[in-house]
Parts: sequence; structure tokens; C-alpha cells
Amino acid sequence: MEGKEMNHKQLLKGILTLAILCCSQASVWARNHNLPLEQEDVILQWNRVLMETIRTPGQQPATIMPVRSYAIMHAAMFDAVNSIDGHHTPYLTEVPGSANASIEAAAAQAAHDVLAGLYPTRLAIFNNELAISLSGIEENRAQQGIRVGQIVAERLLAVRANDGWNVTPLAYSLPATPGNWQPTPPANAAAAFTHYPSVMPFGITSSNQFRPNPPPALTSVQYAADLNEVKEIGSVNSASRTQDQTLVAQLWAGVGTPTNFLFVWNNVARNVSIARGLSAVEKARLFALTNIAVHDALQTTFASKFHYGLWRPVSAIRRADEDNNANTTADPTWSSLIVNPPYPSYAGNNAAIGTSQSTMLALFFGRDDIAFQHTWEGAGGATRLYAGFGAMADEEARARVYGGIHFTFDNVAGQSVGQNVASYIFANVMRPRQCVQ
Repeated sequence: MEGKEMNHKQLLKGILTLAILCCSQASVWARNHNLPLEQEDVILQWNRVLMETIRTPGQQPATIMPVRSYAIMHAAMFDAVNSIDGHHTPYLTEVPGSANASIEAAAAQAAHDVLAGLYPTRLAIFNNELAISLSGIEENRAQQGIRVGQIVAERLLAVRANDGWNVTPLAYSLPATPGNWQPTPPANAAAAFTHYPSVMPFGITSSNQFRPNPPPALTSVQYAADLNEVKEIGSVNSASRTQDQTLVAQLWAGVGTPTNFLFVWNNVARNVSIARGLSAVEKARLFALTNIAVHDALQTTFASKFHYGLWRPVSAIRRADEDNNANTTADPTWSSLIVNPPYPSYAGNNAAIGTSQSTMLALFFGRDDIAFQHTWEGAGGATRLYAGFGAMADEEARARVYGGIHFTFDNVAGQSVGQNVASYIFANVMRPRQCVQ
């Protein structure tokens, strides 16, 4: 009996030690992100844990976009929380359970199990974070919540196990006729993420559901106007691009900062949710909606890219003497400020990403004009102020023209995709129930 009591005490001491160590690490992260640790509830905690995981070299497979992990984890956390709260339709699974179960334990266990399945080499870190999440929760309530989280995570991981992300991307090439995408300098890399259009979406019916209309013809007035614009303002040595426009292009391209688009918009949701005093239940739904929307919006623009196969501005400008447009002039030595991603131009990914997020946030909060600021980390980082979600999304889209890697018509199409995808998901996924006692 004494031995069992001693083992129990040793186990409890070990858990407390892990919790103290992890709290110390979390405190450092929170200070670096201007977030008081006491404001980091279970939803924000595991959002941080995933961000740290993706930032760890070697953790994210090269052919799998991290948007997948965010969508799976936050959808699982929502279903776990909603199985207890019950105010919305489930994303995938509703576990009949006790109203006395701990929402925090359910969300934490769901996140833990999802991340352990996706990033198994970090299991010890996830176990430590789980110890923090469960600390202080009454044992019976914790166990009920743990059961809910385990069931939800297991079912969602099973559904996504063969979702198309784990295949080898197919080769993609087009004839070198005017208008067709070709690998771009300096790397001239082959097309990447060619499998993305075929993966299983999270909220929309298919990657073609909101495919934009075709890009303007090479001989059109609009094509010439947008080509000449990016030729002028997006050149590596542009005389008309301002210092601030250069900064914007570099920030959104991740030049000198580790803060990529996923981190930006998750941080915006994080900071605004704190400022607006959202509960853990509300945060669970918000983060699930935003991350599902960005996965499906980006999937839609990738599908558009490989469907239309339009060349990048650098190819268009260097070969403008082949486009049969009297209003364009070739510059064989032209280069963009930002390095081109290795896939076609139309429609714009960043435009769709930003607008999917601004649209979803505006729908969730019932307004767009919520002012906020955001900080990009690193030596090339900066803190910028925004009058609302749409203002940030517009800047993100415009940054690609400043960087010389997109036409404005790319952005118009991408923003249409983002708005359509987000609006559809908000109207059809994780909807409020009419009568919940």
C-alpha cells in the first residue's frame, strides 16, 4: 500500500515538473508574441504548439502544405468542444457525452492526438503540453473530456488518412507557346504541389466548385495594362515602387522574417479573439472556420493555376514580343523583386488566402472594421496597423504585384475565390443549431 502511494506521489511530482517546465517555455513564446500567458487558453495553446512544430526543421513534409495540419487539428478541437457544448452542428463527429465533461480536456486531447499522429517524433513535447492543459481539472471531468477528444481525433485522422496529400506529385509541363507557364528564373524549378487540386477538401465540394473565369486574352487591353503595371512597379530595380511598397512585398513573401501567411492570419485571429473576449467554445469554432477556409481557398487557386497554366509576369515581359499585343514591349533582361513560386500565375494564391480570412473573420464577428496591428518577426520584420480585416487582405494581394510575381487580374480572381469559398463554408459548415437548451 505504501509502495503504491509512493508511486502515485512520484507520478504526480513528475507531471507537475513537466507542467512547470512547459509553462516556462510557453511563457517565453508568449512574451515574444506580445501575448500574456494567462490569456493563452487551450485553443490558443495548441495553435501555438502547432506553429512551433511547423517551424521546427524537418517536421513538415515538403509536399504537404501545413494548412492541412491546421485544418485537421482545429476541426478536431471544434468537434471535441461541440460534443460537450452542443450549440453547433458538428464538423464530422458528435460524441454523446456528459455535460459535466471538461471542454478544456476534450479540446486538448483532440489536439494532442491529431498532432501525435501527424508529427510522431514530437510526442514527448505534445505529452508535456497535454499535462499543462489537464493541470487543475477535476479527474472525473478530465477523464470524460479525454474520452471525447480521443474519439474525435481518431475518426478525423482516419477520414483524412488517404485524403490525397500523401501521394507523389505528378509532373506538370506545357508547350513553350506564348501564354503557357514555363519554369521561371533563377532556379527554373519544376512545378510544385501539382497534387493539391486533387486532395479531399474540408468544406467545399471540389476544387473546381469556385473556379474563376479564364484570364484575359494576351491580345486584350486589360492584359496589356496589367502587364505594363507589374513591369513598372514589380521590377527588381523599379524607380516607381516606394520604400513601403517594397517592405510590403518582402513581408508577405517571408523575406527576412519567419512569419508566413499561415502564422499571420492565425495570429490575427488569436489577437482579435482575445481583444473581443471570446470563450474557448467560440475560439474553437473561429479557428476551425478560418483554417478550413484557407485550405480550400488555396486548393481552389492551385486548381485554377494548373487548369489555365498562365505564364508568370517574368516570362510574359521577357517574351512580350510574342503576345501579338501592340501595347506591350519585351524586356529580355527584366527580373522581379520577389522570387517566383514554381507554379503558374492565375489565380493568385495570396489574394485568395487573405480574402478567405478577411471574409471569414468579418462574417464571424459581424463586421470588418475591427482595427488591429500585426508584427512580423525577424530582422526583416515590422509592425503594421490595419483598419480592418479587408485592409490586410488587400495589402497581401497587392504585395504580389509590388513583388513582380502577379498581374492584378490574378489578384482579382484570387480574391473572388477567397470570398466565395469562405462565404460557402460559413453558410454550410459548423452552423448554429436553432434550438439548444
